[in-house]
Amino acid sequence: MYKVVIGLEVHCEVLTNTKNFSSAKNTYTNIPNINVMPVDLGLPGILPVVNEEACRKALKTAMALNCETPDEIIFDRKNYYYPDLPKGYQITQVTKPFGRNGHVTFLVNGKEKTVDIHQLHLEEDTASLEHYSNYSLIDYNRSGIPLMEIVTEPCIYSADEAVAFLETLRNIFLYLGVSEAKSDKGQMRCDVNISLMKDTDKVLGTKVEMKNINAFNSVKEAINYEIKRQSEILDKGEKVIQETRRIDEDGKTYSMREKVDAVDYKYFVEPNLAPVKITKEYKDTVRKEIPELEYSRIKRYLELNINLEDALTLAKDKDISNYFDEVIKNTKDINLAVNYLTIVILGSLNKLNININDLFITPTMLANVINLVKENEVSNQLAKNIIYEAMEKNIDPLEIIKSKNIKQISDEGELRNIVKKIIDESPEQVKEYLNGKEMVANFLVGKVMSATNKQANPAASLKLIKEELERMR
Repeated sequence: MYKVVIGLEVHCEVLTNTKNFSSAKNTYTNIPNINVMPVDLGLPGILPVVNEEACRKALKTAMALNCETPDEIIFDRKNYYYPDLPKGYQITQVTKPFGRNGHVTFLVNGKEKTVDIHQLHLEEDTASLEHYSNYSLIDYNRSGIPLMEIVTEPCIYSADEAVAFLETLRNIFLYLGVSEAKSDKGQMRCDVNISLMKDTDKVLGTKVEMKNINAFNSVKEAINYEIKRQSEILDKGEKVIQETRRIDEDGKTYSMREKVDAVDYKYFVEPNLAPVKITKEYKDTVRKEIPELEYSRIKRYLELNINLEDALTLAKDKDISNYFDEVIKNTKDINLAVNYLTIVILGSLNKLNININDLFITPTMLANVINLVKENEVSNQLAKNIIYEAMEKNIDPLEIIKSKNIKQISDEGELRNIVKKIIDESPEQVKEYLNGKEMVANFLVGKVMSATNKQANPAASLKLIKEELERMR
């Protein structure tokens, strides 16, 4: 067995109206080369202009990742040639990136894990290449889109940890509103660096890099395949080759090129962009924009005795979490609130294919119904049916309850009369109960609920049914 050591380089496109250094639109499209300006094409005489919103969002993300932030914005020039880089260099950050020495804490299979962040820097994305049998085409729509790169330390030790980190990072982007982070649109992708070493080794093993993986499932497949492949090589006493590989549709990785030494990019400060000071006041303003993030909410929900699975569900989406927080401000029954949110509300969102912000039922409306259930004014099942009806007709649930004069029957005298009538009409079930089939009592509860249009208190009904049946023994 070998110790697996993984580092990730995550690339995330920043959500802005225009590109990082030009006024071209930053929008996703399948039509090639329509969001393009001279700066994106690297034409002679071009001069870049910094996108302030991209810088603000990169700074906000660095703060959310608990990074040290710089005192000024400086961009650098990274020199290399590739067909998707028309200028022959990329504007990026080396001297003073937006974040250094950060960390992210999250849960992996119920256990806490912290990943250290080496740095976060802002750069421009490259164009995209489409390869065919004997030629390639370049689409410059992506060229110049603001791109954050988050580089971790080599402190991830399994595929599960890597995927959990990526999911957490994506949710942080969404919470902050800095990116849509959709992997199917290439807005979030990562390079995976993986090496194997023996527990007794003092030095990391030979690093293999896997480039531009979009889907989280593909990250997991690539890591697990590389663990198996490299383990077999080491078991034979052979050496792992330092190289760059890609993952194919079959879940296997294939060599692209060997990588012996680090490339000398001849970095220097970008001469066409002057440094810009970042004041303490500006940082304070940006920091105030950061909402309570996912992991903090998970811990808060666990402190409310919400189980881990529900806490993860509630905290995964900021809008759903905000909705839930508003509900529990107006009701004291946390368990009922969790039940109604995770089953009724989320189920309806999936069925209607809408966002919770588009839902007619407000948190106050939901809390009002939950309070009626808590006070035994409305049965649990009837309350859920009322919410479904309210969503269908866009009517306040309280209006439906008022118009139909719906009220849970909890009066013992009234309920006992209904129970006796049901028992008199069910001689076969009574006989089965008296012969030891006590589950029949639940069937009789159903008949009581049906006879009262679901307004009978089910718990009280069951108690009275059992009392009446026991008297008949």
